[in-house]
Amino acid sequence: MFLQSTFSKLAVTAATGALALATAATPALAATPTAAPEKNASTKAEAPHYKGRVIAKSGLLIRSGPSQKHKVVGALPYGTVVNIVCKVNGQNVDGNPRWYLLSNGKWTWGAARYIVNIGAAPHWC
Repeated sequence: MFLQSTFSKLAVTAATGALALATAATPALAATPTAAPEKNASTKAEAPHYKGRVIAKSGLLIRSGPSQKHKVVGALPYGTVVNIVCKVNGQNVDGNPRWYLLSNGKWTWGAARYIVNIGAAPHWC
């Protein structure tokens, strides 16, 4: 009797677990798109989830890579809100080695020393 009772409890527990798993997975499966989104330049422009504000009083030089050795490709004035894609360690600028990959119409790099995060800090590239 004990063996049959224990077996019955295990069977009910397993069935309940399987039912719970199936129920939890159903909404996720229904929400899954049938085709993967097309990856193109416009998709990349929509990627940033992080924001920052330029705090360099004289403005921020933006560059083609994460160091002051890379070519200057533009400048952003003080107070400009930027889209940050991700962060990397690069050349140390005033004690801060972080550089942010920015996406404001074109892909550029800015020294994190001169950008304050608005909200969460960006993830690593």
